Amino acid sequence: MPDSFFSTSKPRKRKRVDSTAGPGGKSKFAKKGKGDAGKKFARGVGGKPMKGTVKKRSKAADEELSDRTDEEEGIDDMDLRAEDIVEDSGEEDADETPAEKRLRLAKLYLESVKEGLAEGEFDAAEIDKELISARLKQDVMEHSGKVHLFIADSFDFTQPAPTLRTRGHRFSVTSVAASENAKYLFTAGKEGSIIKWDLVSGKKLATFHKVRPPKADKGKGKGKAVGDAEVHGHTDEVLALAMSGDGKLLASAGRDRKLCVWDVEKEEWVKSFGGHLGHKDIISVLAFRKGTNQLYTGSFDRTLKVYDLSPSVMGYVETLFGHQDHVLGLDALRGDTCVSVGARDKTARFWKIVEETQLVFRGGGRSRVREVLEGGLRGDDEDMEDGEEDGGELVTKAKKGKGKEKEKEKERKFIEGSLECVAMIDESTFVSGGDSGSICLWQTAKKKPVFTQAIAHGFHETVSATEGLIQRPRWVTALSSLRYSDIIASGSWDGCIRLWKIDSKLKSLAPIGTISAPGVVNSLQLLALPKGFIATSPWASSSPFQTQNPAPEDTEPIPTPAKLKSGLTVNPILLVAGMGQEHRLGRWLSVKEDGAANGTIVVALSPRTSM
Repeated sequence: MPDSFFSTSKPRKRKRVDSTAGPGGKSKFAKKGKGDAGKKFARGVGGKPMKGTVKKRSKAADEELSDRTDEEEGIDDMDLRAEDIVEDSGEEDADETPAEKRLRLAKLYLESVKEGLAEGEFDAAEIDKELISARLKQDVMEHSGKVHLFIADSFDFTQPAPTLRTRGHRFSVTSVAASENAKYLFTAGKEGSIIKWDLVSGKKLATFHKVRPPKADKGKGKGKAVGDAEVHGHTDEVLALAMSGDGKLLASAGRDRKLCVWDVEKEEWVKSFGGHLGHKDIISVLAFRKGTNQLYTGSFDRTLKVYDLSPSVMGYVETLFGHQDHVLGLDALRGDTCVSVGARDKTARFWKIVEETQLVFRGGGRSRVREVLEGGLRGDDEDMEDGEEDGGELVTKAKKGKGKEKEKEKERKFIEGSLECVAMIDESTFVSGGDSGSICLWQTAKKKPVFTQAIAHGFHETVSATEGLIQRPRWVTALSSLRYSDIIASGSWDGCIRLWKIDSKLKSLAPIGTISAPGVVNSLQLLALPKGFIATSPWASSSPFQTQNPAPEDTEPIPTPAKLKSGLTVNPILLVAGMGQEHRLGRWLSVKEDGAANGTIVVALSPRTSM
């Protein structure tokens, strides 16, 4: 099968629409010569276009894109439903000028920002001009799609941090999902249950248990199970969780091949997707597109699916084809893109949903045959890096100094056989981890990784009666990044979670700290804490710059972290890790010594009081 991008639905016309368009279809925000800025793409159930104008095709800038023509499609049969043109824009006025409309929409946006801050913060009285200004700057920078939070140096990861440990699952925790406002935490276990926790107090709030499908009335022969759509929950192991950006919806999936949607506040089942609208095999990973209700799912059936979980739609959109093995890792940010890894097909794929294309990035060792097939025959072995494999041999260089040849030194480098996890840093940069123990840093403009951190979690040692001591690298089982920042976290089963810093040019990684985590790290999440979380959280109240009780008036004020050059304040960071004695996908790995337990580790990391 070629590395291409198809849809299971019938051929259709993709169209765009400007949500700010006025009479005649012309945008009142767009300027001449600015292209199609401000346009919004929308699809309904089944991937059918809801509204639109002509979509421009962009030429592929990299390798291995899907085979498509450059034909432009017409604008016939446009579906211009009035309720979809402008959302939450207030009352329309036929005599309203473009300037008046922009002012009205800006006021509505500021009101929504205030409401969001009031819900996410613990002290509503602090919502002032400075706070709103910082929020607006944050939104603008996130929409740019680039790393803008260089905050790794603002933290001292060598100091002990407040830690919350939860235990409620019988077997290994397979996935964790915390809300962006740090209010709730959801954990999933191999026994098939999902637990809701209060992150502020650390208390268990609710449990969604594994359910047994009811049997139909017995007639002739054995009774038949009722369809999956009628079962309000999971009937097997839950392997993946994801929360929407607004914190209202929780998505879960697992070995029963079902995607379940839950109402977070009501703690109720909403809907399940299975059968022809779902995957044909185990669903292993989930990811919400940031700021939307668009959900991506990855499965052992080698496909990705897109769902729109908006209340007005709540349906399947399309299927993405390309991977040649199980999809084990998936991540997405604000853009209409996502990145996935396909286990033993050793590829990471960057999907451009609107353009219906994909960029393919191949991991593993370099092959002379592949170089020839890709059109770039490599020359002499002097161009190869130390430790690279060519024809099954380990290539080394002789180090020379002062005209004398020194002893040859070999750098051990293991060839990647499977890509296990992936995390997006910004809209064009991501990291991947695999069974070789390496963490690779990728950019969408380059075919090869720009940096590889080999043996990130050390070696797993076993003793053989015939071979003696055997060392194998511990593979990277989980990755996470603090969105649009220079901090990433990785996990394995070496007893700790490792934190890494990306340099300012996004060209390399460097270790900056470790956090004790006995057991197998099956899931990781990093998120920025809202202001006031540590002050109100009993388990995290030991922060050096905020306390649970306010300081007396006669004492010096508690110092606060300095601001970045961009004007944004450095907030504390929450690290959530799902731990287990076994790997989430199997039982071939068991870690029971050194205090390994099935549970969750939550760590609140505070910035330095002065920078």
